[in-house]
Amino acid sequence: MNKNKGFWVLGVAIISEVIGTTMLKMSEGFTQILPTIGVIIGFIIAFYSLSISLRVLPLSLAYAIWAGVGTVLTAIVGIVIWGDPFSMLTLAGIVLIVGGVVLLNSPDSANEKELKTTS
Repeated sequence: MNKNKGFWVLGVAIISEVIGTTMLKMSEGFTQILPTIGVIIGFIIAFYSLSISLRVLPLSLAYAIWAGVGTVLTAIVGIVIWGDPFSMLTLAGIVLIVGGVVLLNSPDSANEKELKTTS
């Protein structure tokens, strides 16, 4: 599998995790059977897909993207579907999460090492 397919599979993992988490809210403490089944299926697909993506993607990259994008999408679902509160602080938190994922995966540190070895 190449890196592009790894990112596609990671996307499936993220979407499945967000669906599973949404179903977790709908399960009302696992008292509703269909959403509970949705939780189980969503998280099985999410973790399986994440494990497949790790065949070609570095752990730090894949997990940072999975956790960060999953958190942001889950927050948006909470706001849009469940009426969770939204404020400028919420927006700032989302921006910081996305910024953190970008910074964690910045190629600068790898480029600096490469530049030092070629100089």
